[in-house]
Amino acid sequence: MSDIEKHSKDTVAFLEKELRYTSHLIKQKGREILSDFTITPPQFIALQWLHESGDMTIGELSNKMYLAFSTTTDLVDRMEKNELVVRIRDEQDRRVVHIHLLKEGERIIEEVIKKRQNYLHELLVDFDKEEVETLSKLLHKLHLQMEED
Repeated sequence: MSDIEKHSKDTVAFLEKELRYTSHLIKQKGREILSDFTITPPQFIALQWLHESGDMTIGELSNKMYLAFSTTTDLVDRMEKNELVVRIRDEQDRRVVHIHLLKEGERIIEEVIKKRQNYLHELLVDFDKEEVETLSKLLHKLHLQMEED
């Protein structure tokens, strides 16, 4: 039996459905949390990338978010207007412009992430420590496998 065949189709179908439903609920709760802030979900995603990866060009941000360059430019324009980010010209190549996360953008990201973590913490109250550790390890393993693919 090949590695692909060792998992039943029913089990794989169940996992896909549960992951899809879980992802939907996380996204829904995330949008609910964001409604208390002055940013849109795409702005949150952009701020999150900048928070995690540091300064990047609009092209790099576009690629990470799977958005058109023009869409990302509009997004950055609005975030810059709201003083969440600033454009900084590269010293070596003035044609290159990096997007830099400002304190207010960082504050919002940290506050939203904290609220999301608190929500997850509340959900995990009925899980014992071992279950949470196992879930964490397995999700991490799945994540790494997906990144390699």
